Amino acid sequence: MRAFPIAAMLCLLFASTVRAEDPVQTAQTLIQDQIGAFLHNDATAAYSFAAPGIKAMFPDKDTFFAMVKKAYQPVYHPGNYAFGKSRAIDNGAVVYQEVLITGTDGKDWTAIYQITRQPDGSYKINGVQILKNTTSEGI
Repeated sequence: MRAFPIAAMLCLLFASTVRAEDPVQTAQTLIQDQIGAFLHNDATAAYSFAAPGIKAMFPDKDTFFAMVKKAYQPVYHPGNYAFGKSRAIDNGAVVYQEVLITGTDGKDWTAIYQITRQPDGSYKINGVQILKNTTSEGI
């Protein structure tokens, strides 16, 4: 009989600490982890953050990595970066995250990431738009 009150208390304790996943924080962690993979030249890890639509365009990690290295140099190896404004829409199904980047060459860039929630509830990077030498004007 004593086990029931203890179990009930444990359930209440765990229920009170569970909170809804924050899509913006999840998106920022995803972006940070992918940039970390790029900085460590880890094509496998970097590719794992790509959404299925991106993987359809670049069906293997090496092709994807080469594309990012060539077309998205500020994201591939940023000198410094910080998160700017963000917007979650459709109850967090899509997150737009601004990333302010200073390249290794000292030039400033703004990258707008689109992060999408997948059917399994995970989030993946669905696209990145890079704008040269801009200031934060919101999304």
